[in-house]
Amino acid sequence: MSDNRTVSFTAMKDGTREEYLMLAEMEKPYHALTPDRVMDELRRQGEVSLEGYRITRLTHGLQAATRAERDGADADWIVGALLHDIGDGLAPQNHDRFSAEVIRPFVRWDVAWVVEHHGIFQMLYYAHHYGWDQNARDQFKDHPCFASCAEFCERWDQSSFDPAYETHTLEHFEPMVREVFGRKAYDPAVIREGYVSPLTA
Repeated sequence: MSDNRTVSFTAMKDGTREEYLMLAEMEKPYHALTPDRVMDELRRQGEVSLEGYRITRLTHGLQAATRAERDGADADWIVGALLHDIGDGLAPQNHDRFSAEVIRPFVRWDVAWVVEHHGIFQMLYYAHHYGWDQNARDQFKDHPCFASCAEFCERWDQSSFDPAYETHTLEHFEPMVREVFGRKAYDPAVIREGYVSPLTA
């Protein structure tokens, strides 16, 4: 049953406290459906090939997540690996930052940082073929997450374009996606600002 209540204002600055409290309450069902929207976007990635590659965008994410899980990574790292390229559909030129913003409210800060910066770290493997700086990542060499991002790319990202790799299905990871996106957004106990976690157990 739909809720037909609406605000009276036409400019945000004219809204009342009561109206904003009403809006916050009415947004809760939409927020609760975030895992569904994430799953839908992942399924869409299975319908679009990575042009020139031998696998789809979805398979690449599934492979990265499968490798992470087999390495003993926890849910934050596994979901980070699964979704590290989820921004490709709408933001192919800055997909890493887009993808990080999708997960940032729900995972540790270091996982979000790694996803946000994995694009420039991946350049190590191919940038020289275009005449670019393959060591552009060195600008972050003093950041506490530098080693984590380098390891993420080496172990799980750059190696996950293999059509023969035995990869878990999206359904396998769905409970983990729902658990992570079911968390309270920006919970300090989840974010753990400043803590750098190991990628593997």
